[in-house]
Amino acid sequence: MPRNQDELTGITLLGNQNTQYNYSYAPEVLETFDNKHPDNDYWVKFNCPEFTSLCPITGQPDFATIYISYIPEIRMVESKSLKLYLLSFRNHGDFHEDVVNIIMKDLIKVMQPRYIEVWGKFLPRGGISIDPYCNYGKPDTRYQELAWHRLREHDLHFMDKVDNR
Repeated sequence: MPRNQDELTGITLLGNQNTQYNYSYAPEVLETFDNKHPDNDYWVKFNCPEFTSLCPITGQPDFATIYISYIPEIRMVESKSLKLYLLSFRNHGDFHEDVVNIIMKDLIKVMQPRYIEVWGKFLPRGGISIDPYCNYGKPDTRYQELAWHRLREHDLHFMDKVDNR
């Protein structure tokens, strides 16, 4: 069945022709909706190949592809709000490792997923690339074990190889 209006309450950005673009960190832009399939485990994946933030020291832009994968529980993130949220890092100065952890923690806060992982594949600057990865599994569940397994095995399997360079 399609979603009814009650299920769409709180979704204000999707379809809005007067979208405001904020280039300063704005976690408040994230919107969520109910997971209609909470009895199923399934992956939701987002790829953002045009992510930018700033180096906190030099102010130079850093470019990356950000990969977000999660297993929802009750709430799911709405994709347009996620795009606007990721865009809000444009003038945000932080280290690559901080950026992926901030994204993950903000998404945990609004969705409380069973499992989530965020991987940043940053383009080289100064001859080196940095590809931070973080994840989270709901404590005291099998998803906490999944988080440890995925972290331990991260980047060891050909399926995890993603090359944006």
